[in-house]
Amino acid sequence: MKSISLKIIFILSFYLISCDQSIDYPATKKIGHYDTYHGIEISDPYRWLEDDMSDETGQWVKSQNKVTSKYLRKIGFRKKLERRIKKLNDYEKVGAPFKEGNYEYFFKNSGLQNHSVVYRSRIGSSQDPEVFIDPNTFSKDGTVALRGLSFTKDGSLLAYMITEGGSDWRKIIVMDTETKEIIGDTLKDVKFSGLSWKNNDGFFYSSYDNPNEENKSELSAKTQYHKLYYHKLNTSQSKDQLIYGGSREPNRYISGSVSEDQRYLAIYAGQNTSGRQLYIQDLNISDSKPIKIQGDYFARASVLYNKKRTFYLFTNIDAPNGRIVSVDLSKPNIWKDVVPESENVMIASSGGGYLFVRYLVDAKSQIMQYDLKGKIVREIDLPAIGSAYGFNAKEDEKDLYYSFSSYTYPSTIYKYNIESGESILYRQPAIDFEPSDYTTEQVFYKSKDQTTVPMFITYKKDVVKNGNSPTILYGYGGFNISQTPRFSATNIAWLENGGVYAVANIRGGGEYGKKWHKAGTQLKKQNVFDDFIAAAEYLISENYTSSEYLAIRGGSNGGLLVGAVMIQRPELFKVAIPAVGVLDMLRYHEFTAGAGWSDDYGTADDSPEMFKYLLKYSPVHALKPETKYPATLVTTADHDDRVVPAHSFKFAARLQEFHIGESPVLIRIQTRGGHGSVSMDQRMELYADVFSFIWYNMGTKPKI
Repeated sequence: MKSISLKIIFILSFYLISCDQSIDYPATKKIGHYDTYHGIEISDPYRWLEDDMSDETGQWVKSQNKVTSKYLRKIGFRKKLERRIKKLNDYEKVGAPFKEGNYEYFFKNSGLQNHSVVYRSRIGSSQDPEVFIDPNTFSKDGTVALRGLSFTKDGSLLAYMITEGGSDWRKIIVMDTETKEIIGDTLKDVKFSGLSWKNNDGFFYSSYDNPNEENKSELSAKTQYHKLYYHKLNTSQSKDQLIYGGSREPNRYISGSVSEDQRYLAIYAGQNTSGRQLYIQDLNISDSKPIKIQGDYFARASVLYNKKRTFYLFTNIDAPNGRIVSVDLSKPNIWKDVVPESENVMIASSGGGYLFVRYLVDAKSQIMQYDLKGKIVREIDLPAIGSAYGFNAKEDEKDLYYSFSSYTYPSTIYKYNIESGESILYRQPAIDFEPSDYTTEQVFYKSKDQTTVPMFITYKKDVVKNGNSPTILYGYGGFNISQTPRFSATNIAWLENGGVYAVANIRGGGEYGKKWHKAGTQLKKQNVFDDFIAAAEYLISENYTSSEYLAIRGGSNGGLLVGAVMIQRPELFKVAIPAVGVLDMLRYHEFTAGAGWSDDYGTADDSPEMFKYLLKYSPVHALKPETKYPATLVTTADHDDRVVPAHSFKFAARLQEFHIGESPVLIRIQTRGGHGSVSMDQRMELYADVFSFIWYNMGTKPKI
């Protein structure tokens, strides 16, 4: 009896400590700023926080971080948790090898390195691999990272990009692969770009004009008029040839890719994230005009492979779930089905003269190999239910490598013989946990309008469904992006301590094709929120958890999701973690590349109806005074130039103004970080903070 009483006292005291709220939130100045939309005046008192270049905003960031850091330091188990997260992540991670010229390359992280190192070995040599590029040497704090490699066909030259501080802006560096010497000048002002060589003479890349040239913020100013350039080696960037784009063709996203035979350039041009035009230009004919293959900005057609003038395309035109077609350049309007549309969403690739299709079957992978006539060669057996990626290879290669993972199956690489169909285990990581101790189940639940929605739920097998399990519900729901099973060593720290991790495959994503995506866009966006709320209600009704032990988390568009539902149903959740979220729906299109998201969201300028719809759910505007909201940790970064931190700044300021109750409402602003953590150290620190905040505000403590 005495021991029970002591236990109760301990639980109560821990709960009281976790809810002790002596937080002195920094004062946030309000200004009398108003905007008028369709005759309606909207107050924006925290507009000044949009100025990321001002000293005043910088001081506000420092003061908010000081309060948040003080709060997180009070959590007694946080340091132990971070050490455990580090131990779980401290295992060798090796990527699939790839051949370029006379060498075989691969990425490897020894464990806790901030960035994976590029190694190589000469084909046929018995010598140990050598370090080729080590991004960990780019900066002392790990905030300069490698982003993208492109080799010439003979492998003698390499162009690679780097990012600084997490920004989407890139620099391009060219290297002689034999000597490792840098060639020519570093190219600047590169953004949302690929790299594609034309023989050994030069390469194609994409760029916007740098806002700094007009004394605008590089991190928040609107970017438009994307341009595809050709850079000739050993010439000045100022001499680069404009291939497509600019003010005459004001597309927001333009890219170029040279065919493996080096003869053709595929040009992709888009106004939004839903589709893009496709043109193909013959590089062997001087001053040749690009041939239009498809001109619909809201549809997609991507080149998979070509045999001379016959191109194999993956497209969603007249096929919402995708299909593969062949097109002869002499007759670009005549498309022939090779692999027709099926009931499942497909993602296609090519290798060794074959076509590979990854079907999403209720968000799980099924892999099929086809010949160029569309005949099924075989289904590729996978080791379990999960996600498989990487079915790509050059035309003359006999083998390819693919990876497989699930929520409790660490990313494992297999070597696949293209002709025989034999898969051989190539690399399997050794990690400090036992996968057999955990289970993942897929359930199907009904949303508000009775639409059936799938959800993955992962937990330790000894978890009892009594409603008391700390649970994280994760969602995204946008831009046709599918949430498929992925492994995270960091999430094991949550699961091994009795936590439940659920991922809802809500509308707005791509799990069931274009219809599923469109059902969660513009004037149907509320479906996304309803699906997520219904997922939470399912978890509670089935006794996985309760409102006292339920946290919601999502990033970017998922941050919007979390912000919207925590406002619509604040009583349903104990904790909310909106990460790098799109939170001001009236102004998102005024920053960087935000205007390109309008096909998913619509804009306040479109119509009075769209304005009122956005206003109703926009997290910055939907917050209500004198309301008790869940414990909230808003996370963002000062160098996020995709979803600018002003979204999170304004939301946090208004939340602190309106929120009542004991639960903390804080903002964590990563310095020298972007739309996602740059370094391994940043990622581990972030998750230690997030998991600690969740457990602490649930009045629970992990068994570390």
